[in-house]
Amino acid sequence: MLQDSYISNQKTLYEVLSVSEDATYDEIRVAYKSAALSTHPDKAQTILKSFESSSEQHGFFGVQEAWEILRHPKSRGEYDKQLQSSRQSIEIIASDIEIDDMTVENSADGVELLYACRCGDYFSITSCELGEMGILVGEDGEIELQAPDSVSTSVVLGCGSCSLKARLVINKT
Repeated sequence: MLQDSYISNQKTLYEVLSVSEDATYDEIRVAYKSAALSTHPDKAQTILKSFESSSEQHGFFGVQEAWEILRHPKSRGEYDKQLQSSRQSIEIIASDIEIDDMTVENSADGVELLYACRCGDYFSITSCELGEMGILVGEDGEIELQAPDSVSTSVVLGCGSCSLKARLVINKT
């Protein structure tokens, strides 16, 4: 089970290993090996090994914890969900909306869903962006298919002009 402390810290597990959040397993493995060598108490270049600082050992244990979670698809998925949730919860959300509340515009790039902001601009999301989340949207704006493991999903949308944000809640029907 993942602990909230992984997410509340300043550095994410991805930052601990110096990889992007969309890194492949191989990229994570290579970064782990490099970070483990540079932070391991027996391998690190220290003048007085008997007086190692606790921050060096904490660094190695942080690298080890990051690897243990990010190397397994299931634990990585859980971590990613918690990370996304923690990021969304710290943002001030102006309103919660659903796909049915949004207007649909068809374009050459697919479907764009829009919701009017009080400043006059729009919150928007495209069918391509929803597709990356495992949600397929038809030309009429109706959900055609949603990933089987997600009962409900939400994504925070920013306004095109102001700093307001809206949470798009997508419930599986």
